[in-house]
Amino acid sequence: ETTSRERLRELILIAIWRSDWKHELQSQNISIHNILQEVFTVKLEMSALRWGIVSAGTVAHDFACAVSTLPEADHRVVAVAARGLENAQKFAELHGIGSFYDGYEALARDKNVDIVYIGAVTSTHYEVAMAMLDAGKHVLCEKPLCVNEGQSKALLGYARERGLFCMESIWSRFFPSYAHVRERIRRGDLGEIQQITIEQGLRISNVERIRMGRLGAGSILDLGVNTVQLALWTFQSYPKEIVVTGGVEAELKVELRFINGGVASIRTSGIQDLSNTAVISGTHGKITLYDFWCPTELTDLDGTVRSYPLPSSKIECIQKNGEGLRYEVEECRKRVLAGDVESQTVPHGDSLAIARVQDAIRKQLGVEEVEDYVFKP
Repeated sequence: ETTSRERLRELILIAIWRSDWKHELQSQNISIHNILQEVFTVKLEMSALRWGIVSAGTVAHDFACAVSTLPEADHRVVAVAARGLENAQKFAELHGIGSFYDGYEALARDKNVDIVYIGAVTSTHYEVAMAMLDAGKHVLCEKPLCVNEGQSKALLGYARERGLFCMESIWSRFFPSYAHVRERIRRGDLGEIQQITIEQGLRISNVERIRMGRLGAGSILDLGVNTVQLALWTFQSYPKEIVVTGGVEAELKVELRFINGGVASIRTSGIQDLSNTAVISGTHGKITLYDFWCPTELTDLDGTVRSYPLPSSKIECIQKNGEGLRYEVEECRKRVLAGDVESQTVPHGDSLAIARVQDAIRKQLGVEEVEDYVFKP
């Protein structure tokens, strides 16, 4: 079954072929593909990016709330799919969403959806994302992207092959506070980066994904991705050595050592509260990010506290600073309009590097997933 967009593409091709346009295009060295890209870009610029959401859980709720803080002319959530029709219906009624489905397959067939946000458990990410790409839809997938690097590589490769935008939802990198830190590092204001100390500890041990390996479990895949992505983002390189202490069930300590001598010290916990800060130290000083995975406040080099307040959503978010998901939503629209398959803020290579570090951590702890035997890097 072709989508409405694919049908429009077919009709344009037929019109060009049956007319004299093709000769004019050929004489000007203009490809039909470029013409079609312009047609669809103009069409999207004149209408909202239509979102579908897979999951009716906490993060999906916050995602819908975040979208509501953006202009409706640019973004609209038009469909939701969940495990159980009742869950999907309740979610749709709460957020004013027109279509709701029992299971993601029906959402994949919805011709009114341009892009899908996947907020389901990690173990389902690959299957659901591949189905959406098969249906010609762009994808924003909650972190971690997949269970291992092999899965992530296969998924991102398929998205590129299909010419569709696909991004891991590392929302942290789109916060204005991150942009400030990146500019500081770029200008050399911190000097040479020597160390980053990151702690994330939350009392969430009752959440099944923290403890149950079959769902893509543990501190490694859940909390760990926040810390690992920041370490790699800070040093802009892959660690030469990964040293792990701690247990997979709910707590973890990791040290990433980089070739320039820099060190990232990471601690995560799903059973106790920690400082939830990231301290980036260089030869010229340090910057501290508070609630580093969604920071609206930081202490700058000179000791100044900088704040980046978020707008309020129509419905209250569940997680802290959930409205901040709006920043990555805006990035998705920009990239889809540009016809890009990836964002330079969270490029495919970074997602693969993060997965590679997490795989290495699991290996040291002796933790295996079924996918490790099926998907090889």
